[in-house]
Amino acid sequence: MTKPTYTDYFFDEPAYNTHDGGYVPLEEPQTPQQALRIPPLLKPDKETATDTYYTVEAQAGETQLLPGAKTKTWGYNTTLLGQTLVFEKGKHMHIALKNSLPELTTFHWHGLNVPGPYTDGGCHAPVYPGETQHIDFTVDQPAATLWLHAHPCPSTAEQVWHGLAGMVLVTDQTEAKLPFPRNYGVDDIPLVLQDRRFHENNQWDYDADYDPDGVQGPTPMINGTINPYFDVTTQRIRLRILDGANRREWRLHFSHDLPFTQVASDGGVMPEPVQFTHLMLTCAERAEIIVDFGSVKPGETVTLYSDDVPIVRFRIHDYQREDVQLPDHLVDIPDPDVTPNTPIRKVVMSGMDEQVMIDGKKFAMQRIDAKQQVGNVELWDVTNTNEMDGGMVHPYHMHGTQFLVVSRNGHAPYPNEHGFKDTVGVNPGETVRLKVWFDKPGVFMYHCHIIEHEDGGMMAQIQAYTPEEPNKTYKLMDMDTLMKAVAKERGIDVKDLHLAGMSSYEKMGMQM
Repeated sequence: MTKPTYTDYFFDEPAYNTHDGGYVPLEEPQTPQQALRIPPLLKPDKETATDTYYTVEAQAGETQLLPGAKTKTWGYNTTLLGQTLVFEKGKHMHIALKNSLPELTTFHWHGLNVPGPYTDGGCHAPVYPGETQHIDFTVDQPAATLWLHAHPCPSTAEQVWHGLAGMVLVTDQTEAKLPFPRNYGVDDIPLVLQDRRFHENNQWDYDADYDPDGVQGPTPMINGTINPYFDVTTQRIRLRILDGANRREWRLHFSHDLPFTQVASDGGVMPEPVQFTHLMLTCAERAEIIVDFGSVKPGETVTLYSDDVPIVRFRIHDYQREDVQLPDHLVDIPDPDVTPNTPIRKVVMSGMDEQVMIDGKKFAMQRIDAKQQVGNVELWDVTNTNEMDGGMVHPYHMHGTQFLVVSRNGHAPYPNEHGFKDTVGVNPGETVRLKVWFDKPGVFMYHCHIIEHEDGGMMAQIQAYTPEEPNKTYKLMDMDTLMKAVAKERGIDVKDLHLAGMSSYEKMGMQM
């Protein structure tokens, strides 16, 4: 039976970000085309059959993005974004987290199944300027495209905007046997989708662009490249796409509606491949797609668009013809039964602008909002109470777990939501049911991944506990310590310190 090719974006069109009052349309850059930057693979400090050692350094630098002055940027082991880390399933990882920035940061492993809160790298794991922290963990999840980004509440958004966002690839033997392209940089290509506004002398100005509903810019920036092209030398390429923007949704399609096949989502390979001509990603979602250029002649160009704006041009060169068919079934996904006598957990995302909250509250660093026993399988109903008219899609993300999407308003999830995910877009007025379990103990955050929304308080935290330590306590960051540290780093009095996310608390008369 021929499988369908889906031709729409699925999400509710009245809630697209194009309807936001503060929407910033993308514009096609008028600068010369440049070769797409491919983040280099980070070389391990040391590697054995069982262990891998990395140093990940957050650093400041300058990057040539536009003609003229270089842009001041931040990155991991590079000046912008990051060198790509590779984690092999089953290996023990030893990572030195080095902060060479002028202010504290954290290293959050988005989508990685590790203990919380310190290894996970949320706001409770600060690394101060000039210091190095060490984490260790064993990789025990399927092959997937994950990412690393800063997460120091309430300045996560500003640090990601500076450039702190890098790719992390998990590999395993199951994925290695599938007929996927995997020659990194040749036919296996990361695509980090972001947007920026350039101010005087080609600089970014986060404060000038600040919007509590999410900072946007008119210039698409792909892998830290403005107006990129990629030279295609194989019939098929695999694109590991990350929506790494603070706010922007990406509605993707190729010229001439060239079809493509999604084979993986946030948490890894999906049970079955799904064919599309149009694909929408909300903030922090990932999609691995395979594009077959067999119908395109060498010398032609295939363009990837977001809405109607070209963002990457694929220049087709001579390639060796191949006839590779993806199997109808790719991998088996565990689907454990819900733990008996477990009530359905309710999570409500509400508001926009400064009024964003979860369950009627703004995030408080030292408050535990929920508890769940490690290994228990629970249903979570996540509701977006925004109204459709003037509301927005909230991308809901959970630390410390990869969940399964059970339903949307009682109906089947979207066709590409049958694999593991850690982020899911929730339409206004919609309830998305998730099946959630934690394999590791710790304190983990769950929040909207419009990053200004999480900084503004649309975030809560859960403690995953073991029966042996049901009341284990953790040293959690507090706002006074954070404020004093950042004020000291900036050389100002704490009363004069203002972090962008704080305005949402101040306007609501609340404290973090």
